Amino acid sequence: MNKADTAFILASAGLVLLMTPGLALFYGGMVRKKNVLGTIMQSLFMISLISIEWVYIGYSMSFGPDIGGFVGDLSWFGLRGVSGAPSADYAPTIPQTVFMVYQCMFAVITPALITGAFAERVRFVPFLVFSLAWTILVYNPVCHWVWGKGGWLAEFGVVDFAGGLVVHATCGAAALAGVLVIGKRRGYGKTSFMPHNLPMTMLGTGLLWFGWFGFNGGSALAADEVAATAFVATHMGGMAGMLMWVVMEWLTLGKATTLGAASGAISGLATITPTAGFVGPNAAIVIGCLAGVCCFLAVSAKARFKFDDSLDVVGIHGVGGIVGTICLGIFASKKVNPGGVDGLLAGNPIQLYYQIVGIVAVVAYAFVVSWILFKVVHGVMGMRLPEDAEIEGMDSTEHSETAYNN
Repeated sequence: MNKADTAFILASAGLVLLMTPGLALFYGGMVRKKNVLGTIMQSLFMISLISIEWVYIGYSMSFGPDIGGFVGDLSWFGLRGVSGAPSADYAPTIPQTVFMVYQCMFAVITPALITGAFAERVRFVPFLVFSLAWTILVYNPVCHWVWGKGGWLAEFGVVDFAGGLVVHATCGAAALAGVLVIGKRRGYGKTSFMPHNLPMTMLGTGLLWFGWFGFNGGSALAADEVAATAFVATHMGGMAGMLMWVVMEWLTLGKATTLGAASGAISGLATITPTAGFVGPNAAIVIGCLAGVCCFLAVSAKARFKFDDSLDVVGIHGVGGIVGTICLGIFASKKVNPGGVDGLLAGNPIQLYYQIVGIVAVVAYAFVVSWILFKVVHGVMGMRLPEDAEIEGMDSTEHSETAYNN
C-alpha cells in the first residue's frame, strides 16, 4: 500500500463529489427562477440515493466477481469483504475501500447529468424511482462491461480512461430517451426559456472544472506520471473546448456569450475524459477543439430535430463522450502511457474499431433500457408535471419553497 496514492485518491474522490453540487448550480442557473430549487434538488439528492445503492448492490454489480462478462455478482452486498486491504484487480496500492468510495462519486453524478435533458417538467418522486432503477439496470452493468474484471467490452479491447462511455455516453443516450418519452416543455417554441442566473451557471462551471481534475487525474489510481498526464490533458481539453465554442458563436452569431463559454468548457472536459490518460497536451488541445465544434453543431441542430433537450445533455455529454471515445482510438499512444494502448496515428487502427464497437454497444443498450424505464415509470407514476404545476413551477409545487422572495 502506498500512502501518497491513498491520499491522492481520497482527495480526488472529494473533488468528484464536489462536481455534483457544481452541476446543480450549473443546471440551476440555466432554468427559470420558478424551477431553480427543483432543478438543484434533482442533482443534489443523487448524493444520498445513489450512495446508498452503491453500498448495498452498486459496487458489487460494477466491480464484483464477474457473471458472464455482463455484471458482477452480489457477493459484496453491503460491502461485505470490502476492506482496507488493496485490490489486486483494480488498485493494488490503495485500500479497496478508497477505490470503492472514489467510484461511488462517478455513480452519483451520472444520473444527475441526465436531469438537464428534462429540466422544468418532471415530478420529483417518479424521477427518484427512475434514477435508482436506471443506475441498477444501466450504469452498473455498463461500468462492469468497461471497467470490471472480466467485463466483456474490456476483454474485447475497448478502453475508457475516466468515463467517456461509462458516464457521458450512457447519460447522453438516456437523456435522448427521456426527452422523446416525456415530451417538450409547455410553450416550447413560443415561450422564452432564458437562463435566470448565468453567474450561478458560471460558478457551477468553475466547480465542475475544478472537480474534473479529480475525475480524470484520479482515474490513474496513483499519484504518478499518468495522473499528471491526465491532469494536463484535462485542462487543455477544457480550455480548447471553450475557445472553439466561442469561435463558432462568433462565426455564426457575430458575438460570444458567457453561456457559450461555459458550454464549450464542459464539452471539452467531457470529450477529453475517455482519452485523458493516453494523450499528450497537443493531442488534448486538438480533441478539445473538435469537442467545441462538434458539440456546438450538435446543440445547434436540436431545433431542427424538434426535441426539447432543455440543458443540452445530448449535444454536450452524449456527443462529447462519443467523440472522445473515437478520438481515443485515433490519438492514444503508449509513448504517453506505456500501460495504455496505441491508436490509429500510432500504427494501431484496430483500436479505433474496438472503440466504435464500444460506442454502439453502450449507446444502444443505454437508450433502449432507458426508454423502457421512462415508459414504465411515466405510465405507472406519471413523471410529467401536471399543466398547472408546470406553469406554477417545480419549486412551489414539488418542494413548497421559493428561491427568491421578490
